[in-house]
Amino acid sequence: MSDQTTAYTAVHGEKISLLRVLGPGHVWALGVGIVLVGEFMGWNFAVGKGGAQAALIACWVAGLLYTCVAMIDSEVTSTVAAAGGQYAQAKHIVGPLMAFNVGLFLVMAYTMLEAGNAITAGFLIQTVAGMAGFEAVHDKPFIVLTIVALAWLNYRGVFASLTFNLVITAIAFLSIIVLFLALQPWAPTLHRLDTLATGLPYGWLGVIASLHFGLWYYLGIEGTCQAAEEVRSPARSLPLGTMTGMITLLIAATLTWWICVGLMPWEYLGQAITPLFDAARLTGSVALMVLLFIGTIFSTLASANGCINDASRAWFSMGRDRYLPVWFGAVHPTYRTPFRAIVFLVPVALVFALGAPLDQVITFSILSGLLGYTFMSFNIVMFRKRWPVGRIKRGYVHPLHPLPAIVLLVLCAATYFAVFLGYGTQLLAMMSFYIIASAWFHFHRYRYVRRGDQFTMPWPRPQGY
Repeated sequence: MSDQTTAYTAVHGEKISLLRVLGPGHVWALGVGIVLVGEFMGWNFAVGKGGAQAALIACWVAGLLYTCVAMIDSEVTSTVAAAGGQYAQAKHIVGPLMAFNVGLFLVMAYTMLEAGNAITAGFLIQTVAGMAGFEAVHDKPFIVLTIVALAWLNYRGVFASLTFNLVITAIAFLSIIVLFLALQPWAPTLHRLDTLATGLPYGWLGVIASLHFGLWYYLGIEGTCQAAEEVRSPARSLPLGTMTGMITLLIAATLTWWICVGLMPWEYLGQAITPLFDAARLTGSVALMVLLFIGTIFSTLASANGCINDASRAWFSMGRDRYLPVWFGAVHPTYRTPFRAIVFLVPVALVFALGAPLDQVITFSILSGLLGYTFMSFNIVMFRKRWPVGRIKRGYVHPLHPLPAIVLLVLCAATYFAVFLGYGTQLLAMMSFYIIASAWFHFHRYRYVRRGDQFTMPWPRPQGY
């Protein structure tokens, strides 16, 4: 069997491609589904870093960062409509080494996020079982079941998996709205004004430090681009699904902050594993506890499901282009999914989910995502310079260029410093990993890459060439 046949899993001499079956709602569900879990866990570590007010500042600064990400991504991906998202962008606009690194950024960010989701689901089930008198229940089997079951769902088909995401993401989002309305946090008698009155216990340095976990409110919204090759109308669906997703997340993040800081002391909130569920428990309402248990579980499942989708698409794309062994570039002949990439990443997620603490897993995911956002600020400048507006057809043109790219770069630099303040060792370890991987690609894997086969877009020569 030829290399090309192996890469695409040809049957009867024909290439099998990914199916174009997704619409704007699926794009919204993919982006919000991955990220909404950040409202149910993880973001509150920002409170521990700088206090309640610092976490709110981090929430909105991170919201600005991700709005820039969404605007830039919407323009480039609606033009480069290929599986792999930012990886495909780097391949067409920058070059092979950058594309390889961006592909790794994506895979690591989503796989670590998937592991974090599984940890949270297992912890919550163990907690609720303990409350019900079943102290012997352990979290590890549920962690494994979550990852394996969702991998099987993705294996069977993208339309079913993302339709599932659409339903459970909507339910999880509604649970936040219901909790907000039930608590009436606008009523002074129900709100802990003393929590807000603590101000900034660590000063403005605490605000900077809190930026680290402020990204968790939105980390993964750029994953909407990973399904570009499976969307029916990329020029319409990708910008619409991504931008409405950002609006949804900004609303959910602000409501979540207001609920939690009003009900819990910031010292406790800063280290809680499931803050929204804890808020529901404080009400004493069984109905709200059940609702938030369902919402938290659904948010973790939706996020893990979307992460499996996105990580496998990036890994599949790298195999298809020979950046990795071509064996990974196979499409299932029946389900039309990148099945080998999906299966291969399952044990990777399990290793981190079963063997690493939640804050470390979150940090690895954030750092990988942050490296990808830094690339995007340079990528859009090069894209506009080489193919100016009007030279090629774009599905969407983001406004105020190059201001979003500059803002994104500045905010990324501030967040690197924030991560260094609390997790300097992890930052150095991740950077070392990517440097070693880059060296491996340059000195070993690059000779297998066929540059001429990578450029699939019918574009004219870049400006100045």
